[in-house]
Amino acid sequence: MPAHEHESDTTTDPLAHERAHLAASRAALRAMREDAQALNIRDVTANWVNAAVLQAQIADRIKSLADLSHTPLFFGRLDYLHVVGAAQAEGAEGEQFYIGRRHVHDADGDPMVIDWRAPVSQPFYRASRKDPLDVGQRRRFGYTGGELTAYEDEHLTDPTETAQTSKLLQAEIERPRVGPMRDIVATIQPEQDEIVRSELGGSVCVQGGPGTGKTAVGLHRVAYLLYAHRERLARTGTLVIGPNRSFLHYIEQVLPALGELEVKQATVDDLVTAHVEVRGADEARAAVVKGDARMAEVLRRAIRSHVTMPAEPVMVVRGSRRWRVPAYEIEEMVKELLARDMRYGAAHEALPQRIAHAVLVRMEEAGEAPDDRVQNAVARTPAVKAAVKAIWPAVEPSKLVLRLLSDPEFLAAHADGLLSEDEQKAIVWTKPVRSVKSAKWSAADAVLIDEANDLVARTHSLGHVVIDEAQDLSPMQYRAVGRRCSTGSATVLGDLAQGTTPWSTQSWEQALHHLGKSDAVVEELTAGFRVPREVIAYASRLLPVISPGLAAVESVRESPGSLSVRAVGAADTGALDAAVVAACEESLEQEGSTGLIAADARVPALAAALTAAGHTYLSPGQETTAESRLTLVPASLAKGLEYDYVVLDEPAAVVDGEPDERTGLRRLYVALTRAVSGLIVLHAAQLPAELS
Repeated sequence: MPAHEHESDTTTDPLAHERAHLAASRAALRAMREDAQALNIRDVTANWVNAAVLQAQIADRIKSLADLSHTPLFFGRLDYLHVVGAAQAEGAEGEQFYIGRRHVHDADGDPMVIDWRAPVSQPFYRASRKDPLDVGQRRRFGYTGGELTAYEDEHLTDPTETAQTSKLLQAEIERPRVGPMRDIVATIQPEQDEIVRSELGGSVCVQGGPGTGKTAVGLHRVAYLLYAHRERLARTGTLVIGPNRSFLHYIEQVLPALGELEVKQATVDDLVTAHVEVRGADEARAAVVKGDARMAEVLRRAIRSHVTMPAEPVMVVRGSRRWRVPAYEIEEMVKELLARDMRYGAAHEALPQRIAHAVLVRMEEAGEAPDDRVQNAVARTPAVKAAVKAIWPAVEPSKLVLRLLSDPEFLAAHADGLLSEDEQKAIVWTKPVRSVKSAKWSAADAVLIDEANDLVARTHSLGHVVIDEAQDLSPMQYRAVGRRCSTGSATVLGDLAQGTTPWSTQSWEQALHHLGKSDAVVEELTAGFRVPREVIAYASRLLPVISPGLAAVESVRESPGSLSVRAVGAADTGALDAAVVAACEESLEQEGSTGLIAADARVPALAAALTAAGHTYLSPGQETTAESRLTLVPASLAKGLEYDYVVLDEPAAVVDGEPDERTGLRRLYVALTRAVSGLIVLHAAQLPAELS
């Protein structure tokens, strides 16, 4: 599989031919954009509302047709043996398709570039010598600074050609990282492609170790689903959920590079804080109890406790007549509503209508002919309103949670048999709180209020939700996400070995149960494409302790010398700081980005050392540029990020910064696996025994 560099510009030169096709494709894309910009909608819209909607759609179309100079328009070519979809005539020449990030056609409507998501593009990722899928030749293109500089051919049906690892594929995977996360559309592997193209109706859970591409696979799956089911998802919506704002900022350019501009991104906290402001924080013990799925039943009991069986009949006055509905009949209505397990708010709305209907039946029996308007009028009478207020009063979710957390007796009554006395004490506020507004709500409290809101009124469901770093969610957070795709599907991404919260899930089976997607297919990615083999092997020494039974990632990348573990003068932080600065300078001599990862408590000292040495640095989430390539990363924010070179400060401090050893070792595992090309580990204290 030889790679070819440019040697001449003659018409017989394949590289010149491919460059000409690239130039023609870019010109065709410009023409498509100009056509969209020239559209006149004045004669085709009936009113200003239609005009505004159509104008917005055209604006999105124009934006999606932008030619991104740093993003290759196509990255591959498929030469089919036969005409696709046609009868395979003997001796007939096959078709040729250029595979790229979006569809491009010429003035006659003939395709010049095929969208990577189209069915005809699938063999680019799936074809092999064992199963060529009617592809005679697969060509990959190499780019430098946006210019097409090389190509590489693979003849899938030539028995004389030996299979080799693609050098261009390897170069693309290893290309230095500056700026936000980039797409992997040119390097998707067969096992990744299967996940990307799985059906919208089914939920998928992807267990993937560091560098297996699970995040990119999840984002490409969103792009594929939007391509294959655009109208349906335009109605129902899609959402990508990440662990924090830094992570979302890091990934936000992937979907636009694939032509998808309208996918919303959020953290779980963003989803649940619409009704309350988070100003407080829980101790780990309290957060674990509040995040436990048992709290859902505590809340359900607490809400239903507001329902009281009627003691008096309801007397409705209509004109000169009085209509009586006895207490036992209303009790039957209440019991029936409770048995149906409706949302509390829906039942609150239904009860006055049930009582009014009973009155209408009596009217009809008396010879009157009332209609629906009469029933609605009866439901709004003072007598019915008063009865409903006494029997099934309205409940404010935040006030309910406030009472549970501030009234030990109320909590005990509804947590009986669910939470132990110690667990109840852990979550009850020690200082009384006057009102919802004055309460210092925590993130876990906001999830409880979100659950209570759903018990009162159904949460709107989206068509598809992607949850990344999902191993860190609590059962109650899974429920919050699950509500938002209850009638849709989900893509769950994570790595059990990287669970760094006290409430992180122990198994995907548990997680999917709480999400409401127990039927999701669990896929495991074990081939690593990002982290060098030496580095992942070193980090994997921690796996038997942090996640027993989990398969280690098998890296396909050999990079001798990519790992350096250096001891500095024992317990001398001054010497350690100087060594860290020197290691950063050493890494910055290489091309690409450098991340300095340290325990959160060590960040201020290292920031001062970098500043004193004349180095500027970025914070996580800030975009690296050619001029500013060094990022100082607290270990708590390192998850999901990647850098060409990583300098890891004092592993023991990273472990000690967590509430327990296992969580600390998991945090260390995350920090050790952020490097794409090289890792320098510096320590003054003794390394954790698992690494020795």
